[in-house]
Amino acid sequence: MRACQLWFLCFVVLDADAQKVTSLEEDLIDSPFGNFFDPLKDLFDDKNDHPATVAKFSLRNPSHPDDDLCYIIPGQPETLAACTFNSTSKTFLVIHGWTLSGMFESWMPKLVSALYEREQTANVIVVDWLSSAQNHYVVAAQKTKAVGREIARFIDWMEETTNMPLDKLHLIGYSLGAHVAGFAGSHASNKVGRITGLDPAGPDFEGEHAHRRLSPDDAHFVDVLHTFTRGSLGLSIGIQQPIGHLDIYPNGGSFQPGCNLRGALEKIANFGIFAINDAVKCEHERSIHLFIDSLLNEQEPAKAYRCGSNDMFDRGMCLSCRKGRCNTVGYGTSKVCRPRSVQMYTKTRASMPFRVYHYQLKIHFSSKVNTSEMEPSLTISLYGTKGESENLELKLKERLETNRTHSFLVVTETDIGDLMMLKFKWMETNSWSVSNLLKMVSSWWSGNSDGVEVHKIRVRSGEKQQK
Repeated sequence: MRACQLWFLCFVVLDADAQKVTSLEEDLIDSPFGNFFDPLKDLFDDKNDHPATVAKFSLRNPSHPDDDLCYIIPGQPETLAACTFNSTSKTFLVIHGWTLSGMFESWMPKLVSALYEREQTANVIVVDWLSSAQNHYVVAAQKTKAVGREIARFIDWMEETTNMPLDKLHLIGYSLGAHVAGFAGSHASNKVGRITGLDPAGPDFEGEHAHRRLSPDDAHFVDVLHTFTRGSLGLSIGIQQPIGHLDIYPNGGSFQPGCNLRGALEKIANFGIFAINDAVKCEHERSIHLFIDSLLNEQEPAKAYRCGSNDMFDRGMCLSCRKGRCNTVGYGTSKVCRPRSVQMYTKTRASMPFRVYHYQLKIHFSSKVNTSEMEPSLTISLYGTKGESENLELKLKERLETNRTHSFLVVTETDIGDLMMLKFKWMETNSWSVSNLLKMVSSWWSGNSDGVEVHKIRVRSGEKQQK
């Protein structure tokens, strides 16, 4: 693990040094040392990108979602007709992120296909900025603003040439591409309808001012999915802070079921920078697959719930939908317009369809004996009109205290329908003797003053909003 830590330390230091050089370059242009910094200025200066080479715009065909068969070229209106652009339909601009391979990732045609399946008459335009995105990360991050400006010019030209209503324009950006989308929205002459940020990149953007990253100012509605925000050895791949009108953190934004973070870090330790793409692929790209899932499974969308923190959500305390406190995850998200970002949380499965069913259990324990040393294992089984889900673990966030109500979040992958019955199981896991254990739990419901009593179990369904 020491090698991995050293590698990340070098990465962060190089990243920080590059930022210092960028600011120094601005201060020293007119100094006697200006010529000395010219090579570095050339490296980081956005103006060196010739507009013709910054970005290309491929209108994908639903029958060939993985092929670039037709490019729309700004300034050449005949290419709109050649590519059969429909000015009255919704238009999506799909913007990829950083890449070391110089090629589109495998998710691109899947997202294009899903967009066409949901919106059959839409225009799905893939923005190709691979020539800039395949640089070292620091350089690619610096170039996002230039790429965003070029996309903004493309949007302005499209609006002027086709009278395309911008409320039908939806930018979808992944990783660095999310910030590219933000810069595009902020530099367009008129505000675009929606920007979706799929796990926007963290390094170089975390904690930055709104005009240096994706922000709510960049579109009428900005929604963000955060799936890899955990600071691993001092570095968070995805941005942690809320940066949209609506920020959704699936599984807290830090861990995604089915992904092997430890294995990813070992890959980076063993193979260095070239292992990053594969190492972070699962959790970082989960944002894309959650969005694809939302396009394909319109009838059963996943729900997210407004909550003050992930810890509160993990206690099941935020499953209310009153006053807009819940929303749909992904494409079907309802527009949110508030002065401050609305932060929502949800749990998911390890594979598509990602939707799960959330329940809050509030259990009141009481006892007249000392229970401070009790460390029980608690499980619940739910039985409903459609199915059942058994032996679900109730995770204690602290030591069990009696004479108070404890709240738990329970998640099941099975739609059990309306809850009809539940079974609650207590197992003592510490070294208590059998006699003591029997004495403590001798009567759950009888009111025996020497035992632990369960006075009440209350259940709330997040998806059905039933108690």
